[in-house]
Amino acid sequence: MSSGERQSGVDRVVDIFEELLRSREPIRIGELARRLEAPRSTLYNLVNRLVAADLLEVMDDDGSVFFGRAMQLYGTAYAETNPLQRHARPLLETLAAGSDATAQLCALRHDKYVVLDSRSGPSLFRITTDIGVPVPLPWTASGRLLLGHSSPEQISALIPADDYTLPDGRVIDPQDFLTDVAKSRDDGYCVTLGLSDRFTCCLAAPVRNPRGEAVATLCFVVPADQPEARRLELLRRLIEASDRLSRHCR
Repeated sequence: MSSGERQSGVDRVVDIFEELLRSREPIRIGELARRLEAPRSTLYNLVNRLVAADLLEVMDDDGSVFFGRAMQLYGTAYAETNPLQRHARPLLETLAAGSDATAQLCALRHDKYVVLDSRSGPSLFRITTDIGVPVPLPWTASGRLLLGHSSPEQISALIPADDYTLPDGRVIDPQDFLTDVAKSRDDGYCVTLGLSDRFTCCLAAPVRNPRGEAVATLCFVVPADQPEARRLELLRRLIEASDRLSRHCR
């Protein structure tokens, strides 16, 4: 097998994983081939090898496949050895329990925002974004912080035009978004109200690497009708926790 063919095979495997992550449910191999515009024979061969390695599992009688148990082992090993993930876990638990709010660790993935880890407080009222689900950056407080080290030109090139349209149809002006990014960078925190959901408020603080770049954020997601004093207290806790977590960034 030539190096070009090996690279093509690697690309196909990555494409399979990305499609399963987007769908978040089992997919039949024929449908997977259609979505990836790949020959069925190629997909069948790759899927069989991935199933044998426990990277994929056959889920149903119709041959649908999804991530296998080895994925959990790899993910667990990563979370246990990555300093950011390892030290974030107890911080999230403390933040959620002490604030009665949903606490999340978030990061940039490609041109979207994703939640890496999340903890809910004891309240029955919970607001959260599922771990790993890509969300447009303009919809979030964290997105404004995660882009703080990028130039306006880089930000404009990164974000698809459709991502400025909120779920309820409102459209964020790209220039206003760039202004928000600059302000959040200068403030060292960001608070947004009623963006991805009109009834929620998101508060975020950056986790910075030694170069001062925001590599992740800690955030609270709370009901929008929170008193101002409570928001300020939550923000203070986030900033303190993010400063502590930043010490573990490489």
